[in-house]
Amino acid sequence: MTEEKQGTIAEIIFHNKENSYTIAVFETEEEQFTVVGNLPACRKGSSYLLRGQWKVHPTYGEQFAVSGFEEVMPSTEAGIEEFLSSGVLKGIGKKTAEAIVSRFGSETFDIIEKEPGRLTEVPGIGAKKAEAVAEAFQSHREFARITLYLQQFGINADYAMKLYKVYGADTIAAVEENPYRLAEDIFGVGFKKADKIAQKMGIAKDDEHRIKSGVKFTLWYFAGEGNTFLPQQLLCEKTGALLDVEQEKISDALVEMAFQGDIHVDNLENRNAVFLMPYYLAEQNVCKCLAAMEGAQLKLIGSDLDSLINVTEQESGIALSENQKYAVKTSLEQGVSVITGGPGTGKTTIINSIIHILRHSGLKTAIAAPTGRAAKRITETSGCEASTIHRLLEYYYSEGEDTMRFGKTAEDPLDYDAVIIDEASMIDLLLMNGLVSAIRPGTRLILVGDADQLPSVGAGNVLRDIISSEYVYCVKLTEIFRQAKESLIVVNAHKINKGEYPDCNEKGKDFFLMRQKTEKEMLQVIKDLCVRRLPAYYTDTVPARDIQVLTPVRKGLLGSVNLNRELQEVLNPPCFELAERQFGERTFRERDKVMQIRNNYQLKWRNQEDFTEGEGVFNGDVGFIQKIDREFNEVTVIFDECKYVTYDFNQLDELELAYAITVHKSQGSEFPIVVMPISWFPPVLATRNLLYTGVTRGKTAVVLVGSENKMRGMVDNNRITQRYSGLAARLKALLDF
Repeated sequence: MTEEKQGTIAEIIFHNKENSYTIAVFETEEEQFTVVGNLPACRKGSSYLLRGQWKVHPTYGEQFAVSGFEEVMPSTEAGIEEFLSSGVLKGIGKKTAEAIVSRFGSETFDIIEKEPGRLTEVPGIGAKKAEAVAEAFQSHREFARITLYLQQFGINADYAMKLYKVYGADTIAAVEENPYRLAEDIFGVGFKKADKIAQKMGIAKDDEHRIKSGVKFTLWYFAGEGNTFLPQQLLCEKTGALLDVEQEKISDALVEMAFQGDIHVDNLENRNAVFLMPYYLAEQNVCKCLAAMEGAQLKLIGSDLDSLINVTEQESGIALSENQKYAVKTSLEQGVSVITGGPGTGKTTIINSIIHILRHSGLKTAIAAPTGRAAKRITETSGCEASTIHRLLEYYYSEGEDTMRFGKTAEDPLDYDAVIIDEASMIDLLLMNGLVSAIRPGTRLILVGDADQLPSVGAGNVLRDIISSEYVYCVKLTEIFRQAKESLIVVNAHKINKGEYPDCNEKGKDFFLMRQKTEKEMLQVIKDLCVRRLPAYYTDTVPARDIQVLTPVRKGLLGSVNLNRELQEVLNPPCFELAERQFGERTFRERDKVMQIRNNYQLKWRNQEDFTEGEGVFNGDVGFIQKIDREFNEVTVIFDECKYVTYDFNQLDELELAYAITVHKSQGSEFPIVVMPISWFPPVLATRNLLYTGVTRGKTAVVLVGSENKMRGMVDNNRITQRYSGLAARLKALLDF
């Protein structure tokens, strides 16, 4: 039975700032007892009207479980003074609080709310400070009212704060008008959470807002799976099942959404394809830009290419094969070209030769890759400064639009004669759109990558689509060079790619299979490899830095979530000297290896080597926790050994441990040692190109742990997940035209 209790917080036993879960001693006029539940901004001395029920905890006895609350403003002068000096209103300390209450007494709150100008009657408070105090008080009251309102829909204080930051005083009106907008506007509030709120508000199952939001959710969900569109029939089926609504109503909603410009319906290869507008516009623009680059006049190379190739060979001391020479010549003769091949086929040598010729000819050249790690590797192998594509395009965060924008565009294009992009298999459609938009016709665009790796994490199938369309010149490298043949990693990668079983455990080689039967045995061996066996064999190895565990899955005993939990315990165990912070089910500890799991264009970083500063940390960036500061509620992470980024505690949902990561997240990276479990995984993940991608991440050694039969099964499974992408069809249409 629900009861109401009014009183004050006498003592706080525990308070989690992330979700406001609180255990406290509560005191009324008649009694004192323990309360548990969500109480945001809870402070000793705070007054509340609590609603809840009595429950008996098996260890701690009787407790009052809070289901709802209302903050009660103090009415006594002592209570008002304690409230003001509690830190809830920035800029007011104990002395200022005493002075304010001394001047206005029990009318203090009325003065702050209705006549804030009078605060200047208190010595030490000027007009600006009075205004700031009034605004802080107003925000506190507004947030308390909004939090109380949102409780009834199951929205906790953490999400209430996120809503308040976006909508401010209009939060309640925004939720009442259309709760489904929360799914689009607030990170962490997905469609399903918004739908639960709407159901509690009594919104009908076939409400137009619900159907339109369901359509967008389905399209965004499949975009997250890599698709730039969905066939209309499939979209109606999936959305109908999600909403439990007739497909006819969804078809009707599509017409209105297309008319309003929320989506675009296109006839693609004799079927209706439904696009979210950003992807439709991006596909159209990528085709237009590639066509313009293909047909443009190029700046001439200094002399004939054969002579320049000979000079390059002499100066580098490397003899190019005939296919490599052909790749170099083709790339320099075409407006757009692709060079693709697996490990050991000489892609890096070709890039270096192209750079040498371009610079010898006085042509200004940019070199870039999708990730910081890949760009750093190009810089090391070529001796030429490379950057991320985002940095090349001078990305920035547009506060007014709440999105990322590129400084380099069609209106202000890149000032280069040639642009070389490595690891092009990682480029998704939206990034490709930004890139080609910023390249002037007449600039050579050279894309280099391994088309047999997993496709980009983001939507699209850019490299494969460009190759399969046959719209641009493509050179496929298949020959493995002598030095690369000495590595079983390289040889086995090509064998796997051709559907052949890899050779393992050859003496003095770098590719191993440790046969284990059960997942528990595999887990123990992986831990032992990381802690003891690999560091003992490769003596310069620092486990957390040099050994990367890759896995196909997130869940399960051998999924990245559990592997991280287990590896953290043995590689960076709890220690009195290391501060740690709990966030949900994750524990973050100083020295932990972590990964950023969403693009955050506003996060500021500082390079400790050259003292440059910038903004933006991206999905997949890996770093190490340097410091957890409990006083300032901050975590400092070092990325790329020199970029320092500071996170507030409430931003820790953007990080996860990275001792183990999924193979998808490893794209574009290279690690000294790769360890990978091989067990039963869902057939959609236990594929040849996933195994190939994982194996090609290793540089010094690859160790597979598990079942030889399951490994062979992955080689046999040449299933490539179908991605709905219109780029290849559009480029083929251009070619036919």
